Amino acid sequence: MRMIYKRIRDLREDKDWTQQKIADMLFINRRTYAAYENGVNSMTPETLIKIARIHNVSVDYILELTDNPQPYKK
Repeated sequence: MRMIYKRIRDLREDKDWTQQKIADMLFINRRTYAAYENGVNSMTPETLIKIARIHNVSVDYILELTDNPQPYKK
């Protein structure tokens, strides 16, 4: 099943960040990150968690399981 991660694009654009900036934060190349945003490549759970932490949102928010962007408290 291919996931299209529309929210990671929206979160990135809300901050006026480039795909390259996020890719650098993840230590991957820009094309790989772009493939995540476009649903060409699936993310590993680890990458999904890293992106959620970068944007300070929950993984559930990125996966559109909730509309509440707040990360869970430990």
